[in-house]
This record gives sequence, C-alpha cells and structure tokens, in this order.
Amino acid sequence: MKFTLQANDPLSKARAGTVTTARGEIQTPIFMPVGTAGTVKAVHQRELKEDIDAQIILGNTYHLYLRPGLDILESAGGLHKFIGWDRPILTDSGGYQVYSLSKVRKIKEEGVTFHSHIDGSKHLFTPEYAMDIQRTIGADIIMAFDECTPYPCDYTYAAQSIKMTHRWLKRCCTHFDNTEPKYGFDQTLFPIVQGSVYKDLRIKSAEFIASMNREGNAIGGLSVGEPAEEMYAMTEVVCDILPYEKPRYLMGVGTPINILENIALGVDMFDCVMPTRNARNGMLFTRNGIINIRNKKWENDFSPLDAESDLHADQVTSKAYLRHLVHSKEMLGAQIATLHNLHFYLWLVKQAREKIISGEFYEWKNKMVKILGNKL
Repeated sequence: MKFTLQANDPLSKARAGTVTTARGEIQTPIFMPVGTAGTVKAVHQRELKEDIDAQIILGNTYHLYLRPGLDILESAGGLHKFIGWDRPILTDSGGYQVYSLSKVRKIKEEGVTFHSHIDGSKHLFTPEYAMDIQRTIGADIIMAFDECTPYPCDYTYAAQSIKMTHRWLKRCCTHFDNTEPKYGFDQTLFPIVQGSVYKDLRIKSAEFIASMNREGNAIGGLSVGEPAEEMYAMTEVVCDILPYEKPRYLMGVGTPINILENIALGVDMFDCVMPTRNARNGMLFTRNGIINIRNKKWENDFSPLDAESDLHADQVTSKAYLRHLVHSKEMLGAQIATLHNLHFYLWLVKQAREKIISGEFYEWKNKMVKILGNKL
C-alpha cells in the first residue's frame, strides 16, 4: 500500500491524498460505507459502485467469522468474490464488538473469550487469530486486535488497557509479518491508538503506534459516547504525533459535522453506521441540514429529495413519496433513504477534497458546519 499527499489546506491541518492498494486507489479524505455482514444494508454492490462511487467499504470480522464462517469465505475465494465487489475492503479486528459484548466476554492476556450472540457458542479471539481471520476474509486493510475502552473510563483501567493493546499489537505485527496474504492480493495492517479521553495516555499510545512503522494508522475509542469536544481534542493530539506521510483513520466517526471537523485536524479516513442506520429510521442528511422524513410537513411535499444531487434516486423520488414508503414500512423506503445518505456522505468528503486542493477548505468547512446541523 502507498499513500501520496497531493495538497494541504493553508489554514488547517486538512490534507488531500491517494491511498493506492492492490485493488485500486482511494482518494482521501474518504468515507467508507459499513458492510457489517458482507452487505452495506439495503444497497446493492452495483449501486455502491455506480451510484455512490464508494471507493472502499468495510467488513466486520466478528460477524463474518460467525456467519457465513471462514470455511465458506475461503471456499468462495474471499469476501470480495463472495459478495461480488472488486474494490478495496477494510476489516475491523472484532475489538469493538468485543467491547460491545461486555456481558458475555472475558479479556485476558491471551485474548478475549466470548459467547456468540447467535447461538451462545464459546469462542476465543487472540491477536494472532484475529490476523488469520482477516487474512482469510481477504481484506485489503486489516486492523490490529485491540481493546476499545468504554466512556466514561477509569484512568487506571485505561492505562492498563493501552499497555495490553500495545502488547497485543506486537503479537499482531509478528504474526502478520510471518504469514502470507491470500487470494493473490497484498494486505496491509493498521495499528490502533487507544487511551480513552486522557491526553497523556493518547500521547503515549500514539508514540508507540508510530514507532511500529506500519503503512497506516488508526485512532480508536472516540465514538463511544464522549462529547464531541473531547473527540476533537484527542484527535488533534494524536494526529500531531502520527506520521505525517501515512494515512490516518478515525474509527466509527461520525456525523457530517464530526467528519469535517476531524478532516481539519488531519484525519484522512472515516467510517460510521450513522448514514445507513439513520436512513432506515427516516433521517436524511442533506447539504442544507437534517430532514426527518416521518414528519407530517413532508406529506404533501412533491419536490425531489435533492434537486442538486446527481443521484438518480434523489432526482426522481419526492419527499412525500419517501415519507409514504417509510411510514408504510416498505423496503424501498429504506433503500432510497440509504442511497441518499451514503451519496451525501461521499459527496461531502469529495467536496472537502476539492476545497483542500483549491485552498478554500477552512472557510467552506466553517460555513458548512453551521448549516449541516439544522433541523429542516
């Protein structure tokens, strides 16, 4: 994997670059749609590619490991062939799911023992096994196995947690470097900075992660309920330490405003379930603010979802029709809303990239931040 920087914003730390993988290029800043179990919910791969132009999507190690399982994925030739997707895929390591399964898991030095949410069966993820699983899935970018601490988190616990995350990272790197990529495509490992909202722990973790000298780096544990100001403060601290010449991925973030503010701090890559999950509940993100399509005010509004958009569904679907579909619990409603939100997120980061290249990002970002949170 290679990362090439093309432009820096003169008034912020925002930058535009290109990540080159064996399966194609990714123009940064980028948003990555989340495809938890081998599907970005309610969206076909053709739409992801042709209508939304997703340059990279996510797969979820924990969920794919349980279903369809590694045997099926390996027999298919990896996740790309299994789902019919020929662009890059990033997989998380399962660490976040382990965090969210706090009632059915045990963390030890060896790894994490957990019970499946599907059938209660018992499983063990070690750092080494997390690498093997992601190799078998066939991800282009693989995440290190870490512990994602909750918010709020006791300082002493957070300090012990990063030490274990760093020990686990060494094991991940050793095992990753001693194994071969699968299916004929190179694979890349990203370490993850942790440390909750404690500046000294974030600094310590970022310095350790930088010292591992991998091809890219991630920032974890900052979409777990902490105030946005805490997120921005920790992101800034970490971005100032992580290598300038390597891509930085902020995991699980966030709202359109969060994304723009973190781009300004030097983040290159983002993912979040928000555009897809909120779409299924009738919340639409637009360049003028947020629409709750369930509201009665849209009942007789026959204007298109977004007349300025180049997405076909935005141009031909009226707000009134989408409201009817959502109220009627028709699957098409979830599909259209999801297409709209993902297209908007990809439009937003593409705009950010263009503004960085033209030197206008900071002023544009400040203007957009004031608009994007409006309730329409």
